[in-house]
Amino acid sequence: MDPANNLLVIIRHGQSETNASGIFTGLLDPPLTHQGRDEALSLGHFLLDRYPPTSSASPFTHAYTSPLQRASTTLEIILSAFPAFARPAITVTPALNERDYGQLNGRSKKEVAEEYGAEQTEEWRRGYEAAPPGGESLEMTVKRVWRYYEEEIRPRLLKGERLLVVSHGNTLRGLVMALERLGPDEVKNVELGYTATRCYSLDGEGKVKGKELFVVNGVEGGWSQ
Repeated sequence: MDPANNLLVIIRHGQSETNASGIFTGLLDPPLTHQGRDEALSLGHFLLDRYPPTSSASPFTHAYTSPLQRASTTLEIILSAFPAFARPAITVTPALNERDYGQLNGRSKKEVAEEYGAEQTEEWRRGYEAAPPGGESLEMTVKRVWRYYEEEIRPRLLKGERLLVVSHGNTLRGLVMALERLGPDEVKNVELGYTATRCYSLDGEGKVKGKELFVVNGVEGGWSQ
């Protein structure tokens, strides 16, 4: 493989039932809504058009996702748009799980804001070092996902592989932060909508040399809208 042909496509899952209800989802495992399934299928057709397979090979060498069904089902639906021969092997790993919101998992964001205050709730949601009670901070999430990236994903990219990662909002915010070398204040402004998609290419040292974002109706994500 030619190392210059590497490609990393990262995708947030489609809308889940708890997303639609304004609930801190974290490590809960809700299914996708009908909208979420439509978003995933629309994105699958887009990717197939954007990165068409050759007559005998997939456009992607390998795919990664978390065991939480909103991510793994999104990947499954995306790949259903591909011919059978063009579907890559898949690794499912808890290293790509969503950030653990601890005692906030399953609670209404509105209720949490009423109990703890809007400012504290926003800091738990968007801040870098603040961890909700019993949960992970974004800083902890970054360390978890970056460790897996360095051990498993980056070596494949440096060999010229083309990889697909379908995961969760905060997990991917953490990966974006590390890849793009963003600071704690900058990452607060990274907002990944449902099925938000970013494509990266790396140089020989593993640094980002190219980035492409896809925006639908002014939103990074939301392919069915």
